Formats: sequence, C-alpha cells, structure tokens
Amino acid sequence: MTPLPRLMVAPTGARRTKADHPALPITLPEIIATAKACHAAGADGLHLHVRDAEGRHSLDAGLYSEALAALAEIVPEMSVQITTEAVGIYSPAEQRAVVETVQPSLVSVSLAEITGDGDLDTALEFYTNCRTSGIAVQHILYSEGDLRLMSQLLDSGKLHASDLQLIFVLGRYTKGQTSAPEDLQPFTDWLAASDLDADWAVCAFGPRETDCLVAAHRQGGKLRVGFENSLWNSDGSLAKDNAERVAEVVRAIA
Repeated sequence: MTPLPRLMVAPTGARRTKADHPALPITLPEIIATAKACHAAGADGLHLHVRDAEGRHSLDAGLYSEALAALAEIVPEMSVQITTEAVGIYSPAEQRAVVETVQPSLVSVSLAEITGDGDLDTALEFYTNCRTSGIAVQHILYSEGDLRLMSQLLDSGKLHASDLQLIFVLGRYTKGQTSAPEDLQPFTDWLAASDLDADWAVCAFGPRETDCLVAAHRQGGKLRVGFENSLWNSDGSLAKDNAERVAEVVRAIA
C-alpha cells in the first residue's frame, strides 16, 4: 500500500476559481506546471482535482486517467492522490465508480459522503475492494461525529486498522472556515484513546494554515498545504502561488 506523502500539495480544490486567485491551476497544463514547481519547493505528493471544459469540478474517470498519466511522466517522483469529493453533485455510487474505474494508487474519500446514503455495508465492501486492489484510501474526517463513525467501523472488524490512512480537516465548520492549531486537539485525543497507529495528515483553512501544519508536524502528522484550503501566508499576505505556500511550510518545519 502506498504510504501518505510527507508533504502533499492540494493546489486546486473543487470550488475556487481564478476569480479567487489568478494562479489557481484549472487546466491540466496548469496543474502539471504547478506540480513541477511545488515538487521543486519540497512537496512529495499532489492531491488532484480535475475540472471539465467549463472549469467545473468533475469526477470524470477519463480526465483523471489522463492527468495521472501526464503527471507520472512529468513528475514521476510525486505521489498523486485523486479525490472523490461530492460537492453536492455526486452520489456515493458515483464516487465509488470513479475509483473502481481509475484504480489509482491513492484516493481521498470523505467518510461522511461515502456513507451519506446510510448504506454502511456497501461502503465497507468498497473499502475492502480498494484494499484488495492495493488502493490506499485516505479517510477524510471533519468532525467528532466522523470520529465516532470511524470508531464504529473499526470496532466492527470490517475496516482494517493496520494500514489506516486519515486526514483531519481543521476548522471545516468554524465561522468563516478559519482554522487554529487548537482545532487539532479532538482528533489527536481520539487517536490516543483509540490506540491507533494510523498514517495521518492534516489540512487547515485560512491565514493560520502554516501554524496548524506546524502543530501537526510536531505531533507526528503529515501535512497537506495549498490553495484548496488557504491562499495566505502566515504573515497575512496573499501567496503568489502554491509553490510559495509549500516553500513556507518547508521552512517552518525544518
């Protein structure tokens, strides 16, 4: 199973556009150029979103396969993780289908979204199939409710704890989606109480993104940085591009 990268860049996301920042990469050539710059700045992984011809969030398997092939050729040293993010558009069945078609080495899946239809058995079957196929699933956890559900699935014995990959999203439900380092505490408390040796990472929103990632690094977590979550440097300035955000975090954890 492919482990999580130490420092993953999430350069695009599903919602932001060039109106939010002109350096937000939308097209495949822009994503490739961003990947090269971010790898040079110190990122060893990329969290990939693809957009359709109109620039809208997409889970199109063909677009994903094209992007994965191009990135493997241009930046073969970078691990690439696709997403199944629903954005209120895609059903759990459609999310599962793109993974089953593309067969990526890494994928991030929101626990809340993939179980949103209440069909836990099908979700667990999906996780089992991914594991059998060597697809590393990083479970996206937003809240204490997600933590309780994850505990339930682990306690059932149908979700394996031995190769568990997680990402804790800090501040997703805070006012203005602005994260702070103390938002990490419930997640690390849960990890300790569960006695899990998980491969875990953190992402955070807003101007304190770097502070949050430094706090996670000090506790043994891996990191995800980039314009999907924050456009700002720690001094409050707007970052020039994703590579600048990567470079700041690399310096901060050195």
